[in-house]
Amino acid sequence: MEDTIIYLIRHAETVDENGIRNTSEDSQLINEKEILSVEGEEQAKKLSSNKELQNIDVIWSSSYTRAKATAKYIANKNNLPFNLDNDLSERKLGNLKELGEFMKDKATRDPSQEQLLDRTFKTSDGESAEQTRERMNKFFDKILKEYEGKRIAVISHGGSIKFFLLNWCEVNKDVKLVYKDIVLDITSPCLLKMTFRKNKLMNIEQIKY
Repeated sequence: MEDTIIYLIRHAETVDENGIRNTSEDSQLINEKEILSVEGEEQAKKLSSNKELQNIDVIWSSSYTRAKATAKYIANKNNLPFNLDNDLSERKLGNLKELGEFMKDKATRDPSQEQLLDRTFKTSDGESAEQTRERMNKFFDKILKEYEGKRIAVISHGGSIKFFLLNWCEVNKDVKLVYKDIVLDITSPCLLKMTFRKNKLMNIEQIKY
């Protein structure tokens, strides 16, 4: 049986947060509908032309707008539909006031980085890093069994990807993920090639988009 290749992708860049998050809507609705910027659309288009993302067998995406917009370009290049799974969604931020209190004295200014250090923290209606990792694990356990030997593109989100990678990565002093002494860059858009053999991870390679 051939190795299973998963291309784990963080969606392309989104619009300026001030344009969409300065609303009275709850954080979950805001998170779900955030769209790609003009530059993000160009990034997604360029990403879809990467030689690694040709001849894909199946595509899975988070149901959030920005992930679907990124998946669309990859699907069109491969003449495939794309599937949606809520387990690929970004972690639930929950109450933004509580999140702000948690972050106010933090040096990183990035909640997902802080949650790499405190993996049980969550707001009253949000998700912890550990909870997010567990649902991501459930999704990947499923597709590794169903699509063994295939090439799979999976489009998800920064926080969820980071927490999933904790299965194999260490966190360094700069709160970055490290795999086999290589610091992984999870900024948008991110393309990671994960090679599995008999459902066991063999390697993670960062691909320039």
